[in-house]
Amino acid sequence: MAFEVEGKLYKKFDTTQITDTFKKREFVVEIEDGAYTQVIKFQLTQANCDKLDPYNEGEQLKVTFNLRGREYTKGDQVSYFTNLDAWRLDKAGGAVQASPAAAQPDTAFPAATDEPAADDTDDLPF
Repeated sequence: MAFEVEGKLYKKFDTTQITDTFKKREFVVEIEDGAYTQVIKFQLTQANCDKLDPYNEGEQLKVTFNLRGREYTKGDQVSYFTNLDAWRLDKAGGAVQASPAAAQPDTAFPAATDEPAADDTDDLPF
């Protein structure tokens, strides 16, 4: 499942060669989230590492990513890891847009005075 987020490129790191066949590059995006700014770390892997090159810190961008998780066992200790694997980067349109899932719901409940007046001219067939 793919997710998208827009924000400002806060920090970008160099590509790291983890093994002979695996490399990754991490970067951090600053996202305005109400009263609190979020700084979220993403990673690019393999051939996608170069996709960050055209962008400079401070630029607005849109990140398309997958949410990945795995279990890691070392001895009798079990740990869980979550990665945000970016696979597409685009220049953002300027203003940061919150995703619909992040929108605040309207929690105001209508008052009794908000009820429409009874009307016999209702043309509904039921």
